[in-house]
Amino acid sequence: MLKNLVGATALVSMFSLFSFSAQADPAYTIKDGQLERPTGYREWVYVGTPVTPNDMNNGKAAFPEHHNVYIDPASWDYWKKTGKFRDGTILVKELVSNGSKVAVSGNGYFQGEYIGLEATIKSKTDFPNEPGNWAYFTFSTPDHKSLTETAKAFPAASCNSCHKAAAADDFVFTQYYPVLSAGKGKGKIASGGFESKLSNSYKN
Repeated sequence: MLKNLVGATALVSMFSLFSFSAQADPAYTIKDGQLERPTGYREWVYVGTPVTPNDMNNGKAAFPEHHNVYIDPASWDYWKKTGKFRDGTILVKELVSNGSKVAVSGNGYFQGEYIGLEATIKSKTDFPNEPGNWAYFTFSTPDHKSLTETAKAFPAASCNSCHKAAAADDFVFTQYYPVLSAGKGKGKIASGGFESKLSNSYKN
């Protein structure tokens, strides 16, 4: 009897945790169609920093700066359990200029200064007619000297055509974020440090 009770309690606890992840309040606020600038996101889960510099793209890269990307904790919890982005997911992207190309370790692309902030949100309630229910926002001013307090979603078609064609998971380029791609549906293992074997194609 006690054994069954303990097992049932554990099951309920696990179900409650899973339900909380799926139904947690969103980590953003939208009022009158405007997204309020997220705060505290540097304490969320960091997923990666892609960079496509001008000097590797004939001087005309579409996004030449570093993009530091974070996902809200509840959505990360849901992702590592299910391998899916929950309704209410927000990904925040900090734009950072290319700084020095020289360091004591050698030549490379090193981050410089913060020059912008963007966000991507998945919401059936707020964006029922957008592909995948994703919408895109920028808080960066044209001169990249300051950030706006709020932002309105810009036409999703300008982003979604590329995201739909090339993104690995639900309009998100998870193939460029190893935290997301390696942690997809992996549960506790996704949090890092639990595996000894690295399954990769690395060659020295």
